[in-house]
Amino acid sequence: MKVLFATAALACLSVAQAQPLTALQSVADSVLSESGAPAAGVARVSRDGARSVAVAGLRRQDAPEEVTPDDLWHLGSNTKAMTATLAARLVEADVLDWDTTLGEALSELGIEISAEFIPVTLADLLHHRSGLPANLGRFSTIRFLGSDDSRDVQEDRLRYAEILLAQQPAQSRGAFVYSNAGYVIAALMMEQAAGRSYETLMREEVFSPLGMESAGWGPPGEMGANDQPRGHGAGLFGGLSAREPDERADNPPVLNSAGRAHMTLDDVLDFIQAHLDAEDASYLSARSWEVLHRPVGEEAYAMGWGVTSEGALGHSGSNTMWLIRARIDPVQGRAAAAVVNDGRIQQMSPVLGQALSQMLEGETP
Repeated sequence: MKVLFATAALACLSVAQAQPLTALQSVADSVLSESGAPAAGVARVSRDGARSVAVAGLRRQDAPEEVTPDDLWHLGSNTKAMTATLAARLVEADVLDWDTTLGEALSELGIEISAEFIPVTLADLLHHRSGLPANLGRFSTIRFLGSDDSRDVQEDRLRYAEILLAQQPAQSRGAFVYSNAGYVIAALMMEQAAGRSYETLMREEVFSPLGMESAGWGPPGEMGANDQPRGHGAGLFGGLSAREPDERADNPPVLNSAGRAHMTLDDVLDFIQAHLDAEDASYLSARSWEVLHRPVGEEAYAMGWGVTSEGALGHSGSNTMWLIRARIDPVQGRAAAAVVNDGRIQQMSPVLGQALSQMLEGETP
């Protein structure tokens, strides 16, 4: 059985002003025609709260149902910024600290932790500087395959950590290695400190407070219903193949914190607007926003965001069947996201990048 991994690439970042809905629809139509994806969605928001969403295309390439503005889209590694935001909420609640170590947080689990990992901190994990590899090995990952309903994801996180933390580091602590595995371990640290599952904490501390009521995990929709967009990957004989929302359509549930969230584009805007509005400190303190957005090292990676020298934020996410790109410019007060239900990253990414530029560089009506 094929094992997938969440993938991400830092988006090229640019800024500009919002556009009216009619212009936004033309951007969605352009993404659809230029990318060759079955469906596309675009969304933009400004600091004053003005927002629009536009979609185009089909939920799956071989069926007539069209996408709607209320449909759900898979976010891949753009989930990471949400996991980091949860961490900030828990730090502010004194549940744990950015400097809490693996040795401190996981001491009661009774698992073996290599000496090199004991001093690794929560911040190290969220900055991809823990020394952990990018992913658990493919052979080991197979044991975690299954649907969201069939797995005990908390137990899976513990077993995942048990395998991973007994190994030797892939790199020295402080070296940058983009790591889905690190975000799984960060989720384990948080749920051990808080006494509730990562998924419950996300609902209580991020999704509900920010109004992200559509947010969930894994491939959206019900089997055979064509009720939501389907992810599309390479077909057996070339071309595209729609994937029904079963265990083969996503990474294992143990990777929720690294890249398995889904939601509507309007709820994506709820999240990126919270980061855009960081200065008002109504959801997190100014100090927490500064930690979340501060780039580290020559890679200029913050906690779930790539950062330009001007302070603009960007990230991309894919599970090889979807692709999303998002950009935020806190200085100019503008943000946008673009998504397709097509995992051909090399073909899709430039088109989504152009769409972001079009949305951010348009004239305000």
